[in-house]
Amino acid sequence: MRLTEFWKRMNAHFGAVYADSFARDHVMTELGGRTVHQALDAGWEAKDVWRAVCSAVDVPASQR
Repeated sequence: MRLTEFWKRMNAHFGAVYADSFARDHVMTELGGRTVHQALDAGWEAKDVWRAVCSAVDVPASQR
């Protein structure tokens, strides 16, 4: 998954404004105690970060 697709999905699920806020502020155990931005900056694959987000906030299967 490309980062553009990742952010497109984040924006579709959370809304454009809240997606960035969530990505900066929400520390996720699924990401080893990192935020989305920290995980991506640490080299995590966008698809793995998206899967973690889906798991953490119960994204509907139709949006995964």
